[in-house]
Amino acid sequence: MTGAELLAVLAAGFGAGILTSTVGVASLLSFPVLVAVGLPPVVANTTNTLGMTPAGLSGSFGYRRELSAYPAVTRTVLITSGVGAVAGSLLLLLLDPEVFEALAPWLILGTCVLVGIQTRVTAWVRRHATEPAGARVTLSPLTRFFATLTGVYGGYFGAGSGVMMLAVLGFGVDLDFRILNALKTAAVMAANVVASLVFLAIAEIDWVAAGVLAAGSVFGGYVGSHIGRRLPPGLLRSLIVVFGVTAALTMLM
Repeated sequence: MTGAELLAVLAAGFGAGILTSTVGVASLLSFPVLVAVGLPPVVANTTNTLGMTPAGLSGSFGYRRELSAYPAVTRTVLITSGVGAVAGSLLLLLLDPEVFEALAPWLILGTCVLVGIQTRVTAWVRRHATEPAGARVTLSPLTRFFATLTGVYGGYFGAGSGVMMLAVLGFGVDLDFRILNALKTAAVMAANVVASLVFLAIAEIDWVAAGVLAAGSVFGGYVGSHIGRRLPPGLLRSLIVVFGVTAALTMLM
């Protein structure tokens, strides 16, 4: 890679690290950049997962107060995400690479739709809840099942897996959004750590790109955890949708 491409990957890592700890769609930024600098889609995905793992670790550290408030929920989210990521990472490596290349832009578009409707879905759930607000502070078996499926997606691709986890937790528990955001960051971290271990053992990785991405993401994740406590989500959500649709359409073309 050229110097300009390395700088682009470094900037993408920092920006994606911030997104990991805020809205949860980091790979909508980092993955297209890795493809743009010449990495094949599957290699870009494995490299992206490894490079973004420090963002989840630093972001989770930044959210340590929120995560320690509900230790049982935190443990459950970590376990379900990690178990799901094992299956997802193996699917990525076992399936024909052309399957991933065909699915990737549509997965990004689907994630953008989810980002766009997230607030409306959450509001609808709150209006139609059968239990009083604040009653649900543990994950039901159904919520654990969907959290595991989100982990599978996180291990396979991961773009928007944080948003998906926010939606799952929003349906399943009555916790403050600040807590949900911290749990989402921990879920992304767990999925990335487990998938990275699988990829380190049996997958092709661009080590230069992974190292540069990691250097940017570790700082971005920690910065994002502080932004996430204060950030009005509306503007950032709109920008993510615009960027994600643009990236997906570019990949389709």
